[in-house]
Amino acid sequence: MVLGAVLSLPMACKKAPTPAEIAAHAAKGYYDQLLAGKYEDFVAGTYMPYKIPDSYRKQLEDNARMFVAQQEQEHRGIKKVKILDAKADTLKHVANVYLIFEYGDSTREEVCVPMVEKKGVWYTR
Repeated sequence: MVLGAVLSLPMACKKAPTPAEIAAHAAKGYYDQLLAGKYEDFVAGTYMPYKIPDSYRKQLEDNARMFVAQQEQEHRGIKKVKILDAKADTLKHVANVYLIFEYGDSTREEVCVPMVEKKGVWYTR
C-alpha cells in the first residue's frame, strides 16, 4: 500500500502544496509506517521500476525490521520523525528530503531521503 501523501498534508492554507512539500510528507509517512511496524508498507514505498520476486521483497521487509531493532538497541529506538527541509527538481521528478530522527536516548540525527516521483506518487529511492 502506498501512502496518499497529498492527503496527509495540512490543508490550513489555501495554496497548493509544492512538489517538495508533497515529497517530504511522503518520506515522513513511509518512516512513520516503518516505526509502526508496517514493514510491508514501508517497502511498498520504495521505487522499484520492475516487479521483484516475493523472496526479495521479504528480504527487504526483514532488513527494515532489523534496522528498527538495531536503532532500538543502539539508541532506545527512533521515537519521532520530523521534516527538516526538502528540495525538488520538478524537471527530473526527484527530490531530496531531509528528516530528523529523534531517538529514545535524546540524540537526534539528520538523514537525507532521496525521492522519485512516478505517475503522481512519490517513492523513496
